Amino acid sequence: MTAVNLATGRIRPRDREAVIQSLRAGVVPRIGQQHIQVGRADEVAALLGDINRIADGGSAVRLVIGEYGAGKSFFLNLVRSIALERKLVTVHADLSPHRRLYATGGQARGLYAELMRNLSTRAKPEGGAMPSVVERFIAAGLDEARSRRVEPETVIRERLAELRELVGGYDFAEVIAAYWQAHDTGREQLRSDVVRWLRAEFSTRTDSRKALGVRTIIDDRSFYDHLKLLARFLRLAGFSGLLVCLDEMVNLYKMSHTRARNSNYEQVLRILNDCLQGSATGLGFVFGGTPDMLLDTRRGLYSYPALQSRLAENSFKRPGLVDLSGPVMRLANLSPEDMYVLLAKLRHVFAGGDPDAYLVPDEALTAFMTHCAARVGDAYFRTPRTTIKEFVDLLSVLDQNPGVEWSDLIDRVEIEAETNPDLLPPSSGAGPPQPDREAAPHDDDLVHFRL
Repeated sequence: MTAVNLATGRIRPRDREAVIQSLRAGVVPRIGQQHIQVGRADEVAALLGDINRIADGGSAVRLVIGEYGAGKSFFLNLVRSIALERKLVTVHADLSPHRRLYATGGQARGLYAELMRNLSTRAKPEGGAMPSVVERFIAAGLDEARSRRVEPETVIRERLAELRELVGGYDFAEVIAAYWQAHDTGREQLRSDVVRWLRAEFSTRTDSRKALGVRTIIDDRSFYDHLKLLARFLRLAGFSGLLVCLDEMVNLYKMSHTRARNSNYEQVLRILNDCLQGSATGLGFVFGGTPDMLLDTRRGLYSYPALQSRLAENSFKRPGLVDLSGPVMRLANLSPEDMYVLLAKLRHVFAGGDPDAYLVPDEALTAFMTHCAARVGDAYFRTPRTTIKEFVDLLSVLDQNPGVEWSDLIDRVEIEAETNPDLLPPSSGAGPPQPDREAAPHDDDLVHFRL
């Protein structure tokens, strides 16, 4: 291995701490990803093409597939940061038993509310940007009203007119118009109620009617329709479009009830059809999942025939050949060379960007990789989460114990191959499985089996 040339310049303490603490906990850092990004240049270029298509008024959808611990969440965060730089607005959330694409018990509304809490712009990359987005739309309307010398409300309603043709668009436009009234009259409670409605925080139509005079709310049935509405509204506000990042798709795969699982897969199919056919405007989706979630013909996406036909891989694809034009993108494995560069970057970040403060020399990186390869084989760079965590822990011990030699510690590093806890049998959980509120009482694959 040769020495790695890293960018010069100090790393901000805030970025350093965010990266180090996140990696030690085994989670993806929210900021500073650019300091540790390695490899996968082709995949990033393909997603950049999707982002440009969304910014041009088109639509895109991708399923990012990779093994547990292979870096899917990191890749999704990297794509989000690129989208923000291209003037897109991003929302992101992890699917869970309480957050789904389709439900009748409030889980889809819960997912929408989580997405809106994480709504981010380039000026507010850490979420909570809904008020500033609406303010930007109002400010653009005021500027146009001044230039045309007409009433601001007239211009605002004219700009909102194109939303009324969409499902739920009339009430959405009325809510935005109410924000202008709150802005004009200084009614802070009305302004707060508008933001609550846009974030899907109203649970009943009665409360919505009392607060805003509209008879609808964002609920389970209107989850996807309001995402399309929001994408159109963001373009009116001066942004390029909306990118939706949904991770942990394995939680749909884990659903035990066939009817509930298929209902969620139908929503995935609807999103896929709209984005591939160009029916959505300025809207893109990136899903993160595992190979089992995709390929399992009993419970995965391939168990739904319409999805299997749309997500089937190119039949001409062979080992050594790539095709990144389809909706399914399999994350390429990191090579040992990529892992060496990654360890060098982690050492650089830990030192705050100061080469004189490096805690280990280049030969320590090679020795660490050799030790990991002896323990778990090539899994140490194919699913590198544990490897990264152990290396950061090693640097932390060396930092706090200046008299210790790195060569005395490397052989003590305990590392095991990644296993996906999501695919363990249900009986291994801490408690009995909870019933699904939206499933029929006898919705089970073996309900009619008799001995």
